Amino acid sequence: MCGIVGYVGNKTAADILLDGLTSLEYRGYDSSGIALNIDGKMKLYKAQGKLQNLRNIIKNDYAEISKSTIGIGHIRWATHGVPSVENAHPHTCNCGKVAVVHNGIIENYKELKAKLESKGCHFKSQTDTETVAHLVASKYAETQDLTEAVRLATKEIEGAYALAVMHQDVKGTIVATRRNAPLVIGFGEDENFVASDIPALIQYTKKAMYLEDNQIVTLTSDSAKIIDINNNPQTLKTETLPWEPVALSKMGYKHYMLKEIHEQPDIVRNVLTGKLKATDEQINLNEVTLQKADLKELKRIQIVACGTSLHAAMVGKYLIEDFCEIPVEVEASSEYIYRKTITDDKTLVIGVSQSGETADTITAIRLAKKKGSHILIITNRPDSTMAREADSLVPVNAGIEVSVAATKSYMAQLISFYLLAIYMAEVKGSINSEELNELKHELIMLPQKIDKVLTNKEEIQKIARKFSGFKDFIFIARGINFPTALEGALKLKEISYINATGYSAGELKHGPIAMLDDSMPVLSVLMKGKVYEKILSNAEEAKARNARMIALTDSDDIKLDDLFENIIHVPEISEILSPALAIVPLQLLAYYIAEFLGKDVDQPRNLAKSVTVE
Repeated sequence: MCGIVGYVGNKTAADILLDGLTSLEYRGYDSSGIALNIDGKMKLYKAQGKLQNLRNIIKNDYAEISKSTIGIGHIRWATHGVPSVENAHPHTCNCGKVAVVHNGIIENYKELKAKLESKGCHFKSQTDTETVAHLVASKYAETQDLTEAVRLATKEIEGAYALAVMHQDVKGTIVATRRNAPLVIGFGEDENFVASDIPALIQYTKKAMYLEDNQIVTLTSDSAKIIDINNNPQTLKTETLPWEPVALSKMGYKHYMLKEIHEQPDIVRNVLTGKLKATDEQINLNEVTLQKADLKELKRIQIVACGTSLHAAMVGKYLIEDFCEIPVEVEASSEYIYRKTITDDKTLVIGVSQSGETADTITAIRLAKKKGSHILIITNRPDSTMAREADSLVPVNAGIEVSVAATKSYMAQLISFYLLAIYMAEVKGSINSEELNELKHELIMLPQKIDKVLTNKEEIQKIARKFSGFKDFIFIARGINFPTALEGALKLKEISYINATGYSAGELKHGPIAMLDDSMPVLSVLMKGKVYEKILSNAEEAKARNARMIALTDSDDIKLDDLFENIIHVPEISEILSPALAIVPLQLLAYYIAEFLGKDVDQPRNLAKSVTVE
């Protein structure tokens, strides 16, 4: 999940590489580096830690660096080897003429390393990537052709990779390739780009091409040639990128996360646009190509996802089972792929991913596809690998999400599941129209209710300041809001590093209650509905153990004042739709606690936005 960027053209390459890496910091920030060809010599600049450290190094040598109009850069999320200058990319061969940047994992690097060491290669880092630099150098020595050297090298590499390669003696040329890791090529006027993701390119060009697995592109300032791994010429398939540079601006907010939380009312409107036109009209999901007759015959549904997307999937399970009476299994992709895949053509498999590049989920849907299952993808990136693997697609339309902690993309996934569940219920005729119309009306009104939460944050800020010094936190809920408790806890632990855990409230007394005392805050997601009284009872059990009690509720029940130390009130909403409203104050609570603690909200330690390795 590292980020790579490359540029060849007529401008100062270092400036473009640094801008590109800044846009890719969400993919990792353990170390960074760039390689430039300056006056016919390969020069490397590396730094441990945040990208600003690299900027400081480059600033000191900028007069020389500014001469170069070609280079490759990398921002690292550490896998093999600790974060350090030695392990930072780019990596080079013995003679220093080859420079390589890499996103992914080389699975057979130990075998390759042993083979290369036997030929006299000396390794300076602990990384798997350095094997690629030595391997390409050895192939170049045989062929004197950089593209051919990369092609031959990839035939020996096992694993996932996106690579960009330069050679000191092959002036004005970058060779890039990918397998199971994203890579996009950008085309400009007398300049070309390569990067892991759109944000690195969008301020320079909107003309691009997504490289496919095992394709190899050779870029100069005025040309781009593509071959496959067997040396067959490939056609350039350019498209216009849908993003605008303004999407990468904080728009006056202190952090991207706060901006993205506040974007959620508009995100809901965006997801609904064109799909939910009126309460008495059927949901329009043109991207779902599963025939209605086949949908009616489905025996079960499997949903695979990771992290925040897994919590959205858990809400989706509740909705589909409740609306459609089809059994739904939800499983972490990382577990699904390491057991026997039991699925068939009567099973719908839904993959959920913000980036559409989550390695575990990609593997999971490919396994299910081989078994004959229809694959439906819910993703924020219709240009992603998962989207291209899909039989059906539900794009969530959340726009670029820069903060590592997912907020608006989670909201968009939730709303997409509501639309999908209603659509399926309409096809099956499993819910009466009056009930469906009421739910659609509530969906249309949801943005206004989220707006009310966002404009009344004082109690949330008060609670955040009050509890920011605690080392542990528990979130409890039941029913459809159990995933809300999990997601609220995840947000808090991600950005504040507080040991936060979500529990089904009924499970509290089966072990976790032993942890409760006056040093343990317990936040109850207490939305009105069929489990309201049950959660209230569980909260009373926690209160009896002297826990510090917080409620998140849409109830005006006066007896809550005696039970809870603090109460976060949200507008009244139907229980079935409450997860989409209840999550917003929990996102804000996590944000303000992290801010009070002085944490790096947008770039929490050890995390990356797009997890492209298994």
